[in-house]
Amino acid sequence: MATTKAEVPSDMASFTVGIIGMGDMGKMYARRLSDAGWRIVACDREEFYETLKEEFASRNNVQILRNGHLVSRTSDYIIYSVEAAAIDRVVAQYGPSTKLGAIVGGQTSCKDPEIKAFEARLPEDVDIVSCHSLHGPRVDPRDQPLVIIKHRSSPASAQKVETILSCLNSKIVYLTAHEHDRITADTQAVTHAAFLSMGKAWHASQEFPWEGARYVGGIENVKINLMLRIYSQKWHVYAGLAILNPEARKQIAQYAESTTDLYKLMLGGHLEELRARVYNARDRVFGHAGEVRWEAEPLLRDEVLDQFSLGKMPESLLPNNHLSLLAMVDCWSALGIVPYDHMICSTPLFRLWLGVTETLFRNEQRLDEAIRVAIDDNTFRSDDLEFTFAARGWAECVSLGHFETWRERFQATAAFFEPRIAEAMEVGNAMVKAVLESTKK
Repeated sequence: MATTKAEVPSDMASFTVGIIGMGDMGKMYARRLSDAGWRIVACDREEFYETLKEEFASRNNVQILRNGHLVSRTSDYIIYSVEAAAIDRVVAQYGPSTKLGAIVGGQTSCKDPEIKAFEARLPEDVDIVSCHSLHGPRVDPRDQPLVIIKHRSSPASAQKVETILSCLNSKIVYLTAHEHDRITADTQAVTHAAFLSMGKAWHASQEFPWEGARYVGGIENVKINLMLRIYSQKWHVYAGLAILNPEARKQIAQYAESTTDLYKLMLGGHLEELRARVYNARDRVFGHAGEVRWEAEPLLRDEVLDQFSLGKMPESLLPNNHLSLLAMVDCWSALGIVPYDHMICSTPLFRLWLGVTETLFRNEQRLDEAIRVAIDDNTFRSDDLEFTFAARGWAECVSLGHFETWRERFQATAAFFEPRIAEAMEVGNAMVKAVLESTKK
């Protein structure tokens, strides 16, 4: 049940929460916190002032201000909800105006640059308590992971932040900034790279994958719907995590290497070598027979996934080698990542991706069929080539730290899929909701 005005502690009745940056997540926080009775002051770039005032005019406890100076000097707890790449610049601009004794935090997806900016730009009398909701703005925060980082804080300040954010009804996880960045790299970086590469590959082939018989069915539904979900977001949401997080850089590079190595084995017809590599990766990630890490029941069920197809289900499904999934497990294996270790901090997207990966790898008949198809069937060979190019392209972009190149690559593919994204998002949202409900324990 959401926090109500009556539940706001009496000693915090006059407490003001400031939000600098009113993108999708900033707006979500403003709505949720104001619904719970907290007084909110917020701002974005000054050119959005009038639009935001109109948008939040019906909320008596939300006041839109012209800039971050006004937010900082009047707020007891300030949340910077801006792009990771811009955090240092924005904190440098507004940090000196921070109210004496306030609490400051941010909710960027990469904490290393955020914490460095706070340490360098904020007055020393300010406590630093950051957070990160590990889900998108359209996902109900209830029962989703919410990381709280008590970086420079008194117990009282940390408790105030937890009290304020309790209205989200999320599962709170306390981490350090370094732990957060390592875990988000483990659970998000390669997952995003896989879906970004799928979209780029289908874009290169000028293909809406759901319009034919090649990408239909349970696993394919997840691939398509989550790929479109990513490309419906703003480009910087994923760029900051990938480029500014050193752990993420390593993982995206390894995913491109795994994809390339497996594709070369497919091209060369090296069946036994491919099978040995795939099964060795499976054993390292999921465990050997008799001591597997997955639960008795799978994370996802085919009958649930089959309901959410954008295309018409054909009489028979074309076999697929699932290069993206084989490369994922090979990548995890090479990096020593056990995906189940971080389930408490996993995003809905990661749980779905792990679920379809598990769906393939826990069924030896299905896995052997994917390996056979990889060697004997050329149906998906051209798509696999484009996917390999795409994975390498994203890895190179990340290794060079090119935000502008990332933006251009992302927006070009987003524009290609844009005419179909609204339709896909309806199906995708329903799929995410149904799958998450079916996997609650």
